[in-house]
Amino acid sequence: AQSENVLGYFIDVERVPNSCSDSPNRIFLKDRKILVNLSMAYYRVNISAYNEAGESPQAIYIVPEFSGTDLPGQIHVKSQGTKAVVTWTPEYSPKCFVVDWGTGKGDMHMKIITTASGNFTLDNFQPYKLYKIMVHASDTCQCENFIRHEKTFGVTHFYSVEGVPRTGPTNVTILNITKHSALVKWTEIAAEDCLGFLQGYRISYTDLSRKKSPAVTLNSSTTSYRLTGLKEKTIYRVQISGFTNAGEGPLTLSQPFSTPKYGTVEPLCICITQHES
Repeated sequence: AQSENVLGYFIDVERVPNSCSDSPNRIFLKDRKILVNLSMAYYRVNISAYNEAGESPQAIYIVPEFSGTDLPGQIHVKSQGTKAVVTWTPEYSPKCFVVDWGTGKGDMHMKIITTASGNFTLDNFQPYKLYKIMVHASDTCQCENFIRHEKTFGVTHFYSVEGVPRTGPTNVTILNITKHSALVKWTEIAAEDCLGFLQGYRISYTDLSRKKSPAVTLNSSTTSYRLTGLKEKTIYRVQISGFTNAGEGPLTLSQPFSTPKYGTVEPLCICITQHES
């Protein structure tokens, strides 16, 4: 329908996952904006316009993930094989807690806990997968009212079993080579390839005589490092691996580079003049 024929808008705000048997909360609007206070759970917003002829198809919007830096509480997870015990210490005693857990928007589960104790046991976790757990407090336990009443208490991530990274970092490049140093840069290992919480990287390098220098260990937020103490006019090969608490992953393919004999190479200018006879 053309905008001048629109009488208003229907907004359906649906929690993901939605264990409620009721339909999503429907809001009627005349304006094209709305302010909604939401918890840090996942939400799907369906928007449609209507006029005298009826309702338009819905536009679907997935609310992006929120940052959890200002949450009031901490969640602790203790793995027990395929199970995990989740504990937290409430600041007050709401009527119930709502726990969400899963690997992402398309794989979330929801449980309402009406007991005052801040603990819950989750089951059926797969190894080497990163899970997200969210705990929300609510002063009403009616499922259809969570959107208006629940407040996120805490968010955490965990692996039931950690593995080693299945790949090394990508895009390893060697830059700014001098006769005694070189800058190594790389792209971080993708989260889905870490199979555990990435603790850092190890850089190893050897010269042409296969003399191996001591490996350099760096934290996981580092994606560049300057090698120093190199010999001039020497070929080196560099390899990088990532490691988790379970151990070290595979090394990248070796990247060769050669240090020059001189520190810098100055451009040479040759000027030719012609004299008239």
